[in-house]
Amino acid sequence: MQPLPMPLDLTSQSLSPPSSSSLPPPDLPWKMSPESPMVDPSGLVATAIATAFALSVAIYLAVNISGGHVNPAVTFRMAVRGHISIPLAIFYWISQMLGSVFACMLLKFMTISQQNVPVHGIPEEMTGFGASILEGVMTFALVYTVYAAGDPRRGAFGTIGPLVIGLIGGANVLTSGPFTGGSMNPAYSFGSGVVGGSFKNQAVYWIGPLVGAGVVGIVYDNVVFPAQSPEDLIRGITDGIGV
Repeated sequence: MQPLPMPLDLTSQSLSPPSSSSLPPPDLPWKMSPESPMVDPSGLVATAIATAFALSVAIYLAVNISGGHVNPAVTFRMAVRGHISIPLAIFYWISQMLGSVFACMLLKFMTISQQNVPVHGIPEEMTGFGASILEGVMTFALVYTVYAAGDPRRGAFGTIGPLVIGLIGGANVLTSGPFTGGSMNPAYSFGSGVVGGSFKNQAVYWIGPLVGAGVVGIVYDNVVFPAQSPEDLIRGITDGIGV
């Protein structure tokens, strides 16, 4: 005679809900992860499109007022090449970082008050050096486009310049978004780090972009489009734009 099967124990641990210790802490800062929109294809495309148009609009608004730097890497590049003074560059940096912090605070308190602001991060399999190289290459492409589009020696800036710069910014987000978040802007990463409460790997988003922007000056001014006269070197793209 076959023994009767044991009744199902509905109170077993296998059917019990997960304990609170197995759930991730709710107050940890959110960063780029395999489940984040920057890795999801549709979310990545949407972020790239938003970046392209937002960057273009920001340049259109500020180009005739402050030059539309927006990005500390662009300001650094102009200061290194002597297009703006060091005190003015420091003032730009402070303004850019404060603007980023205020924008992230507005995002937190007006739209995602129950969560932390997303912060930039790199995958565990990626080294900080590799992430810096990637951010540097992306920033090089962005700042090179800024410099070429705004150089008065190549003609009037026109209305297509900001759109071209926005498009290269969006393309860079598509390229590097799944790996570093596609920052290319130290102020962007700084503001989200302050409000999001995490400065992990923050050096990646400063060293890479600043080095990439500095290399642009060497390549553009000495190799691609060398100055033909001292006036060209002094003027550079002072009347141009940045991001």
